This record gives sequence, structure tokens and C-alpha cells, in this order.
Amino acid sequence: MSTLTATPETPETATQAPARPGYRVTGRRVLASEWAKLWSLRSTWITLGLGLLFLVAFGVIAASHYKSNLDSGRHMDRDFASATAVSLSLFGTNFAQLALGVLGVLVTAGEYSTGMIRSTLAAVPRRLPVLWSKAAVYGLVALVVATVGAFGAFLVGSQILSGTPAAMGLGHAGVVRSLLGAGLYLGLVGVIGTALGALLRSVAGGISVLVAALMLVPGLVSLLPTSWQGDIDPYLPSHAGESIFALTHDSTTLSPSAGLLVFLGWTAVALAGAAYRLLRSDV
Repeated sequence: MSTLTATPETPETATQAPARPGYRVTGRRVLASEWAKLWSLRSTWITLGLGLLFLVAFGVIAASHYKSNLDSGRHMDRDFASATAVSLSLFGTNFAQLALGVLGVLVTAGEYSTGMIRSTLAAVPRRLPVLWSKAAVYGLVALVVATVGAFGAFLVGSQILSGTPAAMGLGHAGVVRSLLGAGLYLGLVGVIGTALGALLRSVAGGISVLVAALMLVPGLVSLLPTSWQGDIDPYLPSHAGESIFALTHDSTTLSPSAGLLVFLGWTAVALAGAAYRLLRSDV
């Protein structure tokens, strides 16, 4: 007959726990997580594609319309007659900013609507790295897509406008700066959308505030007395952003560097509000 002998349990073996891998939350891992989440969403591909389409398609349409009016001898209004290849190619910026800004709102507010934000903040308890990573990852993606679209629209538009008074090439003074400025502006719009989504925690609310800030407020300001408009208009988010990529400037607009500083200020305000609520409010 065989007998089984049990090994006596000692205090050392009783308290010994199985080895666990040492995982640490690092900035690089949070960035990698947000990068993976961004590209796993179907809305990312659709909205980025729409933003790129708006930027290129409307730029080409504007250039074609200018060329058609010029060839037919039809009258063009003053603003359109003084257009350049840069302004015509970047005509779709106002439409692209909506697509890229809306996706920025979805990046953060979408997690609140689905409840996934609880898992995200459970994995990264310090919270703020989540906001910085979302803003950085999406801002960089929006910047790249917008810059590619701006240069693509200009290259196609300059071919259409060849031989016209609006014709310009990449070698003309200020052209490259304007195209890079357009990409930077749209990238920052994406960051502002991300901040508004985290601040309001509502897709509908974030989109509404974004559209109001970029499109409705300038129209309301135009109803104010003229003496007030000159003091307010240049510092509105949309007008400050336009001065970043405008080829020419006058006394009523900011310089590119001043416009960039003002728009960075608006971006910082949105991010500060989002950070404050993220730290002070429960999810």
C-alpha cells in the first residue's frame, strides 16, 4: 500500500505569492493606448476622409470656378477677383474644420456616452495623462491630414490656375508658410474639439459649442457697432486662426505670429477647462 505524505506548510510558503509581471503606467503606454483606440473606431476613418475630401474638393472647385469665370469674361465680385491660388486652394478650410473638430469631440465625449471612460480612468488613475494623450494623438493626426490636404489642394489648384492672375507656385513668398499654417490651424481645431468633448462630456453639446465658436459668434459680432467690431473681430477664434494661414494682412487682421498666439490661447483655455472638470468631477 502506498501512502501520500503532505509537505508541511511553513510561514514562508504560506505568505509567498505567485510572481506577477510588473506593469507600470507610463506616458508612452498611455499614448499607445489612445493611438490604438483612435484607429479602432470607424468614425475616425470616415471623418478624417471627409475632412481631407472637403479640403481638396472645395479648393479645386473654387479654382475651377475662378478659371471658368475668367475665361468666359463674366463679372466677378471684388473679393473673388482679388483671390490668389493660396486663398482659392484653401477655400475648403471652413468645411474641413467642422469635420476635424467634430471628430475631436467624438474622441473624448464618445467615451463618456459609451461608459468606456470608466475603464480608461481605472487603467490611468491620475486622469490628466489621458487628456494630454488624447489631445496630442488626435492633434498630430489632424495636423498631418490637414497639411497633406492643403498641399494637395494647392498643387492641383495651381495647375488649374496656371496662366491666370491668381497663379502662384510653391516658390512664391509666403505660400509654404500659408499652407503649413492651414495644417496647424486645423490641427489645433482638432485639439479644441477634444477639449470641448472632455469639458462638456456630451457629443451634441461639444459639437454645438464648437460650431458656435467658429461660425456663429463671428456673425453675431458683425451686428455690433463698427467701433466695437474692430476691437473684437481679430481675436475671435476663427479670425485669429484665419490670420495664421492668410497670405496677406491689413490693419484689421492680426499678423500670422500674433494670430497663432491668440489661437493657442483659446486652445489653452479649452484644455484648462477640460483638465479642471476631469480632476474635480466624477465620471
